[in-house]
Amino acid sequence: MQIIITAVGPDNVGLADPIIHYVTGLGASIAEIQMYDHDDEAVFAMLCRIELAGNRLSEVRKAMQEIGRLKNLGIRVWSPEERAACPRLAICTTYRPEPPLALLRAIRDGQIKATPAVMIGNRTACRGIAEQFGVDWHMIGDEMGRPDEERFVAICDEYDVDYIILARYMRVLPPATCWKFAGGRIINLHHGLLPSFPGFRPYHEAYACRMLTYGATCHFIVPELDAGNQIIYQSTFTVPPGAKLEDVMRIGQEDNEPRCLVEGVRRVVNREVQLHFHRVVARR
Repeated sequence: MQIIITAVGPDNVGLADPIIHYVTGLGASIAEIQMYDHDDEAVFAMLCRIELAGNRLSEVRKAMQEIGRLKNLGIRVWSPEERAACPRLAICTTYRPEPPLALLRAIRDGQIKATPAVMIGNRTACRGIAEQFGVDWHMIGDEMGRPDEERFVAICDEYDVDYIILARYMRVLPPATCWKFAGGRIINLHHGLLPSFPGFRPYHEAYACRMLTYGATCHFIVPELDAGNQIIYQSTFTVPPGAKLEDVMRIGQEDNEPRCLVEGVRRVVNREVQLHFHRVVARR
């Protein structure tokens, strides 16, 4: 069984040792380990991916809960195999309704075998979509759209989500949040082709370069790293010379972006790909 353990908390000495000693004492094989120790911020973060014979997930969770209490760490234990047949999703939105709508339709129609456990928004634009599909809705943004990051994490924990889907969620997740759900659990839809057109205005930048092919990128979120090597899926469309920017954006937003997100999430939910040492690899 594959198990991913993440730990985040105030920096101190000997934080990784009890975690490593425990899992190796169980006979687990360590497939991946990463640690982040930032002296300026006094923050410690860790990811450990292990392979363990048999279903001992509850046993590991109980032990990690105790280690977290003793070391003042927030430890999460997750396995993609626990609900492999129907993982739970948190769908996060800001303004654009097309990506979450396409995702919920794909789930309803059986194209994606998952449960939309909760929808989270830093704006209220997509609340009606949640109500239409009977999905719990939580608003976490203030009047300026600034999200309450602690509440964001708490909601994902409360609904016991497997994957966080950023369906044109136009806020950058802080590194601490990314570490808490590291290991390929956060999927983002970017409205441009990476790595060529990052940032918040990829349509405008591609148009300024006189591009005739535009696209969207579905990728894993990795804390403190560029998204160039974590691409799950990309979809493109071509326009004729002289096409207006507003027409390019309409095609991209209404057709191409939703299609890209649905296929990217499908690949992850079906476990056709996974994130390993910051690279997307095909599962055997």
